[in-house]
Amino acid sequence: MSKNVLVIGSGFAGLAAATSLAQRGYRVTILEKNEGPGGRARVFQAEGFTFDMGPSWYWMPDIFEQYFARFGKKVADYYDLVRLDPSYQVIFKGAEAVDIPAAMNELRALFERYESGSGARLDEFLRQAAYKYKVGIGKFVHMPGRSLLEFADPRLVVDAVRLDLLQSMHKHVRKFFKDSRLLELVEFPILFLGATSENTPALYSLMNYADLVLGTWYPMGGMHKIVEGMVKLAREQGVTLEYNQEVEQIVVENGRTTGVQTAAGFRPADVVVAGADYHHAEQHLLAPEWRTYNEAYWDKRTMAPSSLLFYLGVNRRLDKLRHHNLFFDEDFALHAEEIYEQPKWPSRPLFYACVPSITDASVAPAGSENLFLLIPVAPNLPDPEATREHYYHLIMDRLERHCGHSIRDAVVYKRSYAHQDFQQDYHSYKGNAYGLANTLRQTAILKPSLKSKKVGNLYFTGQLTVPGPGVPPSLISGQVVAKEVEKEFPIAK
Repeated sequence: MSKNVLVIGSGFAGLAAATSLAQRGYRVTILEKNEGPGGRARVFQAEGFTFDMGPSWYWMPDIFEQYFARFGKKVADYYDLVRLDPSYQVIFKGAEAVDIPAAMNELRALFERYESGSGARLDEFLRQAAYKYKVGIGKFVHMPGRSLLEFADPRLVVDAVRLDLLQSMHKHVRKFFKDSRLLELVEFPILFLGATSENTPALYSLMNYADLVLGTWYPMGGMHKIVEGMVKLAREQGVTLEYNQEVEQIVVENGRTTGVQTAAGFRPADVVVAGADYHHAEQHLLAPEWRTYNEAYWDKRTMAPSSLLFYLGVNRRLDKLRHHNLFFDEDFALHAEEIYEQPKWPSRPLFYACVPSITDASVAPAGSENLFLLIPVAPNLPDPEATREHYYHLIMDRLERHCGHSIRDAVVYKRSYAHQDFQQDYHSYKGNAYGLANTLRQTAILKPSLKSKKVGNLYFTGQLTVPGPGVPPSLISGQVVAKEVEKEFPIAK
């Protein structure tokens, strides 16, 4: 006899959990508070422009292929994927702009140009990173993180040692490279993981393998095409999606949830999977006696950054930009410190500019550019309009200087998005954009559990539990939770 599962939230993790459970014979309904699917990966149109609201980098293409393959499908069945070359552009201090090539021989030559011998050292660095990717992504991130017994296999212990969990990323990369520009290049992926390189395990050099070897990709039509593909697949598997259905309460009786309460009424369930913000689901949807963690616990968690975003429609072409552009023209260490060590609005921030219309004409009117700007900032900061405007002009000064022409007078559409928007739209804890930081003390079993310790049939998925922040980890999170549900609440044959 089939079981009824309610999934709260239609982000990547919620969609993956729902679709995986439906494939296994569960009756699954997703309840989404917003008007459409995708969570942080929503999309909106304005003045002829199509803006992805959140994720803009497509890394780890193998994770997406593996996901769709579970259902006998391919990525190409749902969207067209192209590899970017150059992968992205980095603007260093002194207005030095460097394209990061997709071809490995060109990348070695680039490293060698900055530091003699670094081309060969890059090969060794990436060889080690490839092992970490194979084991970290192939094994460890698929563990539910509920018990130390998951790591009882001696082979996993050996793997754990080789993964450099106890060495910092800071120390690790400096064994290979000395040039400040190369260090910034290999350390930038961890800027969004929630800690400085000194406090991030060297395990996360696996991100460099994902970046420099597996490459940077783009789904034509925008990142929301992934969501559209996942929604189509979910429906093909029998999942029901309901929008504008905010959950107001997870109802619990005798240690088990009987369902959820929405404005439209009570919705019964045999199992509930919360793909919404974990803190919100636990602290606001559950009665106090059913919460595993208290507010003090959450307040002590190290969060990944929030972001100040600008969505801009520009009625001219932009010179000297690539699809992805990293502005490292200010002090990298200072900005990281002002996110993680002394949280405050940054004094001289790094920032990121994405121009998808360079690759994809469909996201902007002819002759125009779709411009997405992002400043990573500490969570839990006030973000009044005056602050947003200050940073808009601060980074536009630098962007215009790089391009060599005015941009502000060509902006025909402008929208900002920051902490209070993340809180309003996603109930995001402290207005974070990326979830729980990937520090050593918040890894595997040290993350908030994917299953409630007090409510026997309540599970959690997404970027505040295993395996962590990012689109590919969220895809994996949903699948891991689905496997746990199937194991503990099997459908009678």
